[in-house]
This record gives sequence, C-alpha cells and structure tokens, in this order.
Amino acid sequence: MIVNLNLQNKKIIIIGGGNEAQKRINSLLKQECDITIIADSINSQITKLTKTKKIKVIKQKVVDTKFISKLKPNMIITTTNDRKINQKIINAAKKKGITVYSSDNPEDSDFSNPAIIDFENMIQIAIFTGGQSPAMSKKIKEKSEKALKKTITKEDIAQIKIQKMARKLAKEVIDTPDQRRECLRSIMRDNEIDQLIKDGQMKKAEKKVSTILRNWK
Repeated sequence: MIVNLNLQNKKIIIIGGGNEAQKRINSLLKQECDITIIADSINSQITKLTKTKKIKVIKQKVVDTKFISKLKPNMIITTTNDRKINQKIINAAKKKGITVYSSDNPEDSDFSNPAIIDFENMIQIAIFTGGQSPAMSKKIKEKSEKALKKTITKEDIAQIKIQKMARKLAKEVIDTPDQRRECLRSIMRDNEIDQLIKDGQMKKAEKKVSTILRNWK
C-alpha cells in the first residue's frame, strides 16, 4: 500500500551525510518537518543546505543508539554503509515505536521509498516495485516521466489550486459533505472557470468560484 505520510512539524533524524542522505533530505524539505543530520562528514550539497538553516547537523560518528533517547525523533532514516549500526538503529527504533527506514534494508524498514514523479509539488505519481528493485523503479520513472508531462498540463495544476481554495471556502458556507462534493464537482466542470484558467486569469477564476459557493443551495 502506497501512502503519503504527514510529517509536518515532526522531528526527523537522518544518519549519514552522503548522496543517499541528500536524496532523503530533498524529499523531506517539502514536508515542513524538523530535519537533523547526524554524520561525521557531509557532502557539499548538504553543507549548502545547512547555511540556509533548513536543516541542522550534528557532526559525529554514530556508533550506538543513544541518540534516540536523547533526541526523541518521530522518524529515523539511516543511510550509512555500516550494516551493523543500521540494523541496531532499526531494532532500537522499533522497540520505542519510532518509524524507521534503512536504505540498505528496506525489508526490515517500516516503509519503502518509491520513485516519485513530481509536478510542482501538487501532483505526485509513485513508481513502486514492492521494494524488490529500486533501480527498476527509477528506470520506469524515467521512461514514464516524459509521457506523463505531456498528459498532465499546467491547466490541471491550476485546477488543483482552484479546488484547494474552493474546498476551504466550501467548508465555511456549505453544511453537508454531500453538498460540498456536488458543488466542487460542478466547479471542476464549469466551462467558464476552465476557460479563465486556460487564459491564465486565476484571480477571475477564483472570484467566479467564490460566487458559485456563496450562492450554492
């Protein structure tokens, strides 16, 4: 089952400072979570991120699991080349009920990392091989990405933004979930709104949406 974890304001610890750690950091930066790196050395890209204060770094080699009790994270991701310490971290985290992932041991991890095709942080499509072959997930992603980018348009992205705005307002002005769903579907099918989006007139499209919602019966 592929799920999208809500990690907002959660404390995430990443063990390791190489390319694998960097990939995990990049995927987490969109989540608005508290990211701490523990490693005796970090690559240049992670060093640049520390200067933006988007992540914190503790410069030390991890040789045991004492950091778990000290830092009390919600999730741990370990990316080191040391299989023994990775396994120790997995075992200790599970005993404490902490979600854990090891890049060298997806079988014992609490979740897997699919290859993600991302469209402006609004649409994410996951390519997943059940943890059997991350390399094939990546290869299939590369094959699929060009075709999907021809199918999913800027207008689709704009419609998602319109729907987000409409859902928020609908909760304020329409009482029942069924009526809210019906209203949101009518907005998605509205030809005038669709044309305004195609013309790049988002403010006018939002105004039209607001009018529909406030007059909905």
